[in-house]
Amino acid sequence: MDLEHEFTFTARIKEPVAVGAGPFGDRSIFEIVGGDVTGDRIGGKVSAGGGDWALLGDDGFARLDARMTVDTDDGAHIYVEFRGLLELNEAAGAAMAGEREIDYTDLYARIAPRLETGDARYAWVNRTLFVGEGRIVPGPAVEYRVSRVA
Repeated sequence: MDLEHEFTFTARIKEPVAVGAGPFGDRSIFEIVGGDVTGDRIGGKVSAGGGDWALLGDDGFARLDARMTVDTDDGAHIYVEFRGLLELNEAAGAAMAGEREIDYTDLYARIAPRLETGDARYAWVNRTLFVGEGRIVPGPAVEYRVSRVA
């Protein structure tokens, strides 16, 4: 099994809404307010209106539950949802506070995105498995390098 880089996306996020501790954990909601997608086969913008309904665990990890829409440069719309894990370490805190930029190796941030569209030009995304690794960048924003499983 091989991984082939497909695209990178950046999603700008607003300050979280802290829902607080509930029956499933300490939930915070991060609204996505825009972003960019760059890749050889997919390029475009991340639409405003998406979000991540993250559960913050006592183990130092956030369980991600995100949804967003990509508006491609050629007019297609691709729905993206992903689950994942984001390590809430010192580097992540510093990046969220805008103190410094971090690299992909500074924290464990992994996602399993699922893409879907009705646009025939991108039908291949409906039958492709993807994985990604991420980091937090100034903005605040998250950036993920997404690969398809070949």
